[in-house]
Formats: sequence, C-alpha cells, structure tokens
Amino acid sequence: MAPALPGDRSGVVIVGSVTADVTTFSQRLPARGETILGDEFTLMLGGKGANQAVAAGRSGARTSFVGCVGDDLFHDLVVDGLSEAGVDLAHLRTVPGPTGIAHIRVDSSAQNDIVMVPLANAALSTAQIDAALAALAPTTSVLLTQLETPSALTAHITARGREHGMTVILDPAPAAELPGEIWRSVDIVTPNETEASLISGIEVTDAASAELAGRWFLQQGVGAAVITLAGQGSCVVTGEGATVIPPFPVVAVDTTAAGDAYAGYLGAALANGSTLTEAVRLATAAGALTVTKQGASPSLPHRADVDAFLSERESAPAVN
Repeated sequence: MAPALPGDRSGVVIVGSVTADVTTFSQRLPARGETILGDEFTLMLGGKGANQAVAAGRSGARTSFVGCVGDDLFHDLVVDGLSEAGVDLAHLRTVPGPTGIAHIRVDSSAQNDIVMVPLANAALSTAQIDAALAALAPTTSVLLTQLETPSALTAHITARGREHGMTVILDPAPAAELPGEIWRSVDIVTPNETEASLISGIEVTDAASAELAGRWFLQQGVGAAVITLAGQGSCVVTGEGATVIPPFPVVAVDTTAAGDAYAGYLGAALANGSTLTEAVRLATAAGALTVTKQGASPSLPHRADVDAFLSERESAPAVN
C-alpha cells in the first residue's frame, strides 16, 4: 500500500470484527434436530469488519483495519488474508485467547444462515479506537463500522469519527438496538430491507417503503440512507430526494459477504471522491460479483474485475 502524500485523505478505515469462517455447503439446511450430509467444507478469513476491509483494499483504496484477533491457530489466517488485500494492520491488536468464529451454512439455492461467536472481538476497546483514529485522521476521510463488535462501542466509534472530520458510514448488521444519539454522528447508514424494518419499525418490501424508512433515518439525524433491496437494487434517500439504483442480475452461488463487498466498495469509492450515487453503483456491481463465488473473503472482487463487469453490462444490448 503506497504511503499517503501530505494532505491526501483518500484513505478509508474499517473498525470492526474479524473471524475464522467455518462454512459447510449442502443441498438444503437441516431441520431442527436433524443431521444431514454436506457436499463441501471451507475454512477462511471472515467477519464483517475484515471482509469490508478486504473489499476496500481490493478496490484499490488505501485501507486500514482496527480490530482484535486471538493468539490461537487462526491468527495467521487472519493476518495473511488481510495482508494479501493490502490492508494496513498497524491497528490490528493480538489478544490472548481464541479468534472470533463464524459458523456458516449454505444451501443449493445460495441462501445461508450464520452463527457468529465474537471471542477476541470483545476485547476491542475505546483506547484502541481512539489511538487508531487519531493516528489515521490526517490521511483518512471515511470511517466504516458495523455491529459485530460490542454494541456499547458503536456510538463511541461514530462520535470519534465525526470529531476527526471523517465521513461516518454505519452498516447496521446484524441489526441491534442502538442509542438514539448515535444517528447524529452517522453520515450514511446502509441497512438491508430486514435491518431497515427492524430498526425503523417500517416494513420495507419495495422502493416506496424503503424511501419511508430512509426518511425515518434522516429524521433521526443521519445524513443519507442507502437501503439495499436484494433483487430490487438500492434506494438512496437524502434531503434532496430518493433515487433507486437498479441491480445487476447474476446467477447466485453463495450470498455470504455480498453486503460486505457492497459496504467496502461504497466506503472506498467515497474516500476516492465519488458521489454517493456513483459509489452505490460501484458497490452494487461489487456485491453482484461476490455472490457468483463461494466463500466470504475469497469471493470479494478486485477492482479490475468490477470495472470489467461494469464495462460488459454497459456494452450489452438493451433488452426490450
């Protein structure tokens, strides 16, 4: 990763979780109490924070990660995976005990369910966050965080990002109850339809209801809401109005980490000076490419692949 030049704040920092992902693939998911035979098993880097950092790094952005990893046998898996994507690990702290674990099950329709055990992620502290953001502020304009780290820290993370003049993006996943004051330090919130429904109390099923939920976030003090609607694209809601960014249809193999690819590319694009609409379109393409491959971090696309995908879609003949 090239060092920043004086005055260059095009970096993005991700504060969040890191896990070792244990993933099984089977034709269907077992019913309660049932044992079935699977088809495949993988072990790889994961965690919403780490995935988003890998996505941002592979997009070409200068990317830093703030989080905690255990001193167990999964330590090198995490460090090697993040380093491969060019992520700065100066603020990744090794703590005694096991690394976070995610158990993921994927069926033949590409749907999944996940159990995440935080473990080392629970050691993330305000002191670590404060030191990292103070050090990165001169070269970083975008902060991205999620809800797999202790929820009590989320308001602290967003407030510190705001104090350092960063554009603060909150990916509220997995959905959790948050203090009301947090929204005033969030510039962009990026829930999917389920998370938007749970947090706002407005059932989101289409673009019209997504706009209503987006308005709810703006009323709480958020600068903009980007609500993803799976096959219906994304609804971008700002004080100027609402815009729907259409999806890119693909054949899905595994939806794990699609949202993380989206978030990482969104943050990276904004740090690089893109408008919100431009960034959402790039993020949409990255998310679409991600679901065409198995696994979390291995499926996160490189920028050249995203650019080629967009170029191919733009040159394809229109379908009447």
